[in-house]
Amino acid sequence: MTRIAGVHGVLPPHRYEQHEIADALATMGTESAGERGVRNRLSGTAGVRTRGLALPLERYAALSGFGEANDSFITTALELGEQAVRGALDEAGLRPGDVDLVVSTSVTGIAAPSIEARLAGRLGLRPDVVRVPIFGLGCVAGAAGIARLHDYLAGRPDGVALLLSVELCSLTLQRHDASAANLVAGSLFGDGAAALVAVGPRHPAAGAQDLAPAVVATRSHLYPGTEHLLGWDIGDGGFRIVLGADLPDLVRRHLGPEVRAFLADHDLKPQDVAAWICHPGGPKVLDAVRESLDLPARALELTWRSLAEVGNLSSASVLHILRDTLDLAPPLPGSTGLLLAMGPGFCTELVLLRW
Repeated sequence: MTRIAGVHGVLPPHRYEQHEIADALATMGTESAGERGVRNRLSGTAGVRTRGLALPLERYAALSGFGEANDSFITTALELGEQAVRGALDEAGLRPGDVDLVVSTSVTGIAAPSIEARLAGRLGLRPDVVRVPIFGLGCVAGAAGIARLHDYLAGRPDGVALLLSVELCSLTLQRHDASAANLVAGSLFGDGAAALVAVGPRHPAAGAQDLAPAVVATRSHLYPGTEHLLGWDIGDGGFRIVLGADLPDLVRRHLGPEVRAFLADHDLKPQDVAAWICHPGGPKVLDAVRESLDLPARALELTWRSLAEVGNLSSASVLHILRDTLDLAPPLPGSTGLLLAMGPGFCTELVLLRW
């Protein structure tokens, strides 16, 4: 089985309390008193206390448009991405030249050449490294990226695969959009990066990672007719959030049967899962996840903690929560874990882990 050899999360140095961000955003646009009241209420109920931002808070008002914001995305993504990859490789005891495949993902900026291509020389990746940049999976891409590493290593059991996620959600800021979806996004999303290194079962590092989880199986599920619920409308001003109000109801109806069927294929039930590594979609979504699976409140404790401390980091969040699980609450050997995330499509990605 694929073995996860290293996970490393990185946050930008500019860190702010939730009320500081809400106050700054309120002064950047043209909000009425009523809209400002809605923003303040949403900021207080988002479950977020602090967030890291790609830029100092005062610089956002000066961004001239999508081009300048995207230039900032590339600059910051390279800085955070390099830190994340070096940290994950160090944890795995591997070198950049050992990497055979790089999957990189982001849904908050555009770069061609892609971020992992721009980092290749700085990191010392081999010229023949296989690169797969992904755009459009959004929040689900952290889990989907692990699944695609697992697919690759199934055919190359002596290989090394790397996943890099960089999400700078603050740079998609729409200062003059007072829609409910934009106000929610401005209260919920943060910035960060993460990298994960996985090795095939025949790689020498696999035997040195006995306490690290192995990927047992994965499953993707796309729900037809739900593409209008989550994603971006991309126009002259950049990325404008699409966030359907009925997302929690969709999760409540469909996630439980999907997860139970996946677990049943491996003779498991939800109560057999020792570690739930769940993307922090927001308080209403997390409540829907817990209800749909009939989980005890403590099952998602690390997810709630991550949401409070850094916000929703899109695809990077589930990797940060996996790292927290390994550092703060590692399951006993032989235990089962389930890593899950949701994203545009609407879709889910499940990754079954075993320690």
